[in-house]
Amino acid sequence: MSAAQTNDIDVVVVGSGGCGLAAALAAADAGASVVVLEKMDVARGNTFVSTGSIPGAGTRYQRAAGIEDDAARMEADLLRQSGPHEAEDLTALLSRTSASLVEWLVEDHAVGLQIITEYKHVGHTVQRLHAPADKRGASLMRDLLAAVERAGVDVLVGNPVTELLVEEGRVVGVHVEGPRCGSYDLRARSVILAANGFGNSAELRARYVPDVVDAPYLGAEGSTGEAMSWALELGAATANMGAFQGYAAVADPHGSITSWTTVEQGAVLVDPSGRRMGDESVGYSGFAAVVSASTATSWVVMDAATRDRVAAKEPEFAELIEMNGVREAGTAEELAEVIGCDPTTLRDTLDRAGAAARGETEDEFGRVDFGYGPMGAPLCAVRSQPALFHTQGGVRVDSDARVLRTDGTVVEGLYAGGGVAAGISGRNGGAGYSSGNGLLTAVGLGRLAGAHAGRGAVEATG
Repeated sequence: MSAAQTNDIDVVVVGSGGCGLAAALAAADAGASVVVLEKMDVARGNTFVSTGSIPGAGTRYQRAAGIEDDAARMEADLLRQSGPHEAEDLTALLSRTSASLVEWLVEDHAVGLQIITEYKHVGHTVQRLHAPADKRGASLMRDLLAAVERAGVDVLVGNPVTELLVEEGRVVGVHVEGPRCGSYDLRARSVILAANGFGNSAELRARYVPDVVDAPYLGAEGSTGEAMSWALELGAATANMGAFQGYAAVADPHGSITSWTTVEQGAVLVDPSGRRMGDESVGYSGFAAVVSASTATSWVVMDAATRDRVAAKEPEFAELIEMNGVREAGTAEELAEVIGCDPTTLRDTLDRAGAAARGETEDEFGRVDFGYGPMGAPLCAVRSQPALFHTQGGVRVDSDARVLRTDGTVVEGLYAGGGVAAGISGRNGGAGYSSGNGLLTAVGLGRLAGAHAGRGAVEATG
């Protein structure tokens, strides 16, 4: 596109992660013309680095697997994990639309998702996570990109939006400027902000999520928060700004997550001295702040049976084993040599956990679920560190994902999803995060935004 060129289109989507691609698909389904603008040189977003898991309650895939579930149960589960918060209306909305979201992706757009039956994961009382067979966000992104290509939607990478075009309080397009694309305005009937949050902004992290301000950020590089700032300049309200999704056990130095399924099956986390730090069953996000407050390095300790069960189902964990990221030892004393801690301390830690897992004593941290029970021999450990993956606070939106001002009125022409919109993981910290909340909000709000914007464009043109 040449400098100063003006283009007219129905819907502009800013950001090419899961939210942006879902928004583009829904708008194209409605018959609107759509373009996706991405500031980075590749379409990825935080969806790419996720496990690609989207919760859906009452899907036909659950029913086929004999799993009974419904939206009311999912809403109750999510609120139990999150506690009261400022976007509970979205919890209800996304729970209610979750089954149709998953089925729309699979059946209308050939996105490869299947019900995960081997675990429920954090916050869920039944199996309702739907993910690619390899449980990789990269596979979800591959399928979404193929779907938007089939829909005739252009995804323009290296086209950074720098500001919104606003006339008389209505958003009427975007200004794009970058070394590859030049400078141009793109006018549109609607703009959907589908960029990620502010996890890669040191200033915004210090302001809103100080608990993990020093934790490594391992989410999408482009999550610098400017899209949220544009909405705030137009008077947008915010909600749940202190919430985030962390991960307590990123393999160090390998960089891949140490599957939390290991913890759900009985593993524990210890600090460099060989002592546990708390109740690991609060979940991988909630426990991230616990580890961050205690130490920069930790070890996930499991037995070989757990290692093998998880590796058989999760390719990323199997790859970690191949990279020698999972160390094996015959006894607690030998494992202490691997960790570099006092063998008596580690033995005492594992004996206490084992007694709690057998029901002989109460766990010192209150943990009651040890999965398969006490660990056997041989033992294994993964050196790990806590990390921040994405922020969960953002601007308030209505049931069509339109941005709301502090007075409750709609910012005409502007929608938000993904990390720009407020999430459903509680008000503060990472403990309110249920597995899949990030993608549920991203893809779910993206679909709602695209559908409404697309319908509006088609109706306006007759």
